Amino acid sequence: MPEQFDPLKLENQLCFPLYVCSKEVIRRYKPFLDPLDLTYTQYITLMVLWEHRHIAVKELGERLYLDSGTMTPVLKKLESKGYITRTRSKEDERNVFVDLTERGLAIKDEARGIPQHMGGCVHLTMEERQQLHGLLVKILKGLEHDKG
Repeated sequence: MPEQFDPLKLENQLCFPLYVCSKEVIRRYKPFLDPLDLTYTQYITLMVLWEHRHIAVKELGERLYLDSGTMTPVLKKLESKGYITRTRSKEDERNVFVDLTERGLAIKDEARGIPQHMGGCVHLTMEERQQLHGLLVKILKGLEHDKG
């Protein structure tokens, strides 16, 4: 007789392999980020800034799915390293903008090889990577839709 599906078994959870994969992939970034003196969160923050050199803190947090309590210490650290500047809007002081400095732009060249190195850690074909990426984006969009 087949065993009945147990929704509380760890092996039946979608969240658990997502959690472990996320944790392990981020851990694999460490040897590539340590020489740049960056954490993973600082790195992804810089990735957004390399694309958008001037951005509101609120929009940056939305793009990274990070709240202000997480963003503030990350931005303070990047500012202390000389990679960014933060300025309050003259029109509305509640709005803070982040600007990438020349030093912040220069570290992009040092980080350029990281995605390729990380690609070697994930043993998937290009088609599998694209499928996984599409599914993860679909999950995120669904979670965003359910939030509002």
